Amino acid sequence: MPSFDIVSQVNSMEIENAVNIAKKELANRFDFKGSKAEIVLEKNEIKLATEDQFKMKGLVEIVIGKIARRNISLKNVEQCAPDVSPLGHVRQVIKIKQGIETELAKQITGFIREGKFKVTTPDSGQPGACHGQEPG
Repeated sequence: MPSFDIVSQVNSMEIENAVNIAKKELANRFDFKGSKAEIVLEKNEIKLATEDQFKMKGLVEIVIGKIARRNISLKNVEQCAPDVSPLGHVRQVIKIKQGIETELAKQITGFIREGKFKVTTPDSGQPGACHGQEPG
């Protein structure tokens, strides 16, 4: 019985490499010399912190550019709104989406069932593997 998997995973090593390259560029950039700017990778989040919003824009451009160069789809990257403290310090989180969201999984399962394909999908709403009968 043929089967296929529906998966949406981001290579965590590529994310780690992109963050490390971004950190190196941050250390060498003239406009960030002497400023407190940092990039921290935690599981599926990249946390950025800097002194003002102008530098945050530059920092986000560096990180997103490095992620794109590592052939990671930007559809898997979600930029949260920046948090500005009363002192002007800015923090922002970039989330890396892993897997398929439940709502999208239900839509995919519904589409497969509506198409009257000779396949079975898991009832849990998380399509992992779809199994079908051999033609013939």
